[in-house]
Amino acid sequence: MSAAGERQLTALSELAGLVAGGATRRSQLVTATGLSRAAVAQRVDLLITKGLLVETGTVATERGRPPLALQLASDASVVCAVDLGATHSTVAVAGLGGTVLAEATEEIDIDDGPEAVLSRLHEQLGRLLAEAGHPASHVRAIGIGVPGPVEASTGTVIRPPIMRGWDGYRVPAFFEGRYDAPVLVDNDVNMMALGEYAHRPATAHLLYVKVGTGIGCGIVSGGSVHRGATGAAGDIGHIRVPGHDDVLCHCGNTGCVEAVASGAAVTATLREAGLPVEHVADVVRLVQAGDPTARRQVRLAAQRIGDVLASLVSFWNPDAIVLGGSIASLHDDLLADIRAAVYRRALPLATRTVAIEATILGRRAGIEGARRRAVQHLLSPEGIARILAAR
Repeated sequence: MSAAGERQLTALSELAGLVAGGATRRSQLVTATGLSRAAVAQRVDLLITKGLLVETGTVATERGRPPLALQLASDASVVCAVDLGATHSTVAVAGLGGTVLAEATEEIDIDDGPEAVLSRLHEQLGRLLAEAGHPASHVRAIGIGVPGPVEASTGTVIRPPIMRGWDGYRVPAFFEGRYDAPVLVDNDVNMMALGEYAHRPATAHLLYVKVGTGIGCGIVSGGSVHRGATGAAGDIGHIRVPGHDDVLCHCGNTGCVEAVASGAAVTATLREAGLPVEHVADVVRLVQAGDPTARRQVRLAAQRIGDVLASLVSFWNPDAIVLGGSIASLHDDLLADIRAAVYRRALPLATRTVAIEATILGRRAGIEGARRRAVQHLLSPEGIARILAAR
């Protein structure tokens, strides 16, 4: 593509992003971009023609004829968001502006393998699109979060610890021929981080730490997910905690924080102590009931997680650490000990403004992140190029 073509796509992407951010008047776009009125009008009209923007209603002004209001189109354009877990799939159909048109959660077993799970997902998507009154041709992008490592550039699952039969499977390939839309696949914690980030406008650099059966971390900086060179960024569950070399982790190493402080680790410890626990939900129930042994083990886990996060705070200097996941629902028992460890061990300059808080979105973080990932791609220069090339 020529340099002029790339500049055009960048300008179109910027305009669409401004409208998504709340700019409703062409005059606002002129001010924000520095482009001439004619240049903005030409590009806005092109995006309207291609079905990405619509101009409707009027915007109140102090004088003169009220201008029409710009917004992202939803009549003939929707995105699909998918949050795949080990035992559930939540799917949503949403307008480009964020309105959820239809949503449902179903039980699955991720170990049934990709063909079986994705076939059920495809059926679920079909039902929700019908409920929302949209054909498959209206789907402009699909965002999918999965509970395992992903090569985001290709949507390929790479050596997942709990997704039996998925290793090396390229998820977007399943949807080829079913939807004429890009399929964006990422680790579920990255999706959760993106969803949470969007609801914290004062945050620039965020760590989303999921504490459930395992421990994972999503990193968002400047609105973009940081994945590292190969997509492995944020895999903090296998950082070594000193003094626990006798504890074997499923990765083959010893002393990993996931092996000593995850929900599964706490569950195993309490079971050995004779308490009636089988799942992480049982740990949550015991702590909420005030069981002293369960509370002590959760607080020990929080201290170990806090020691790991202290190193991350000194290294990356985030302004927010958000705790999510099933164990994180016990935020009163977790946050104090995690904060204490971070403030004790991290550099004072790095901890001066960092906020350590519980998730705002709770279980909706994953589906919200998948939706935003789909829209984010759709409004990118690459997404705009696809729209312009479509008939």
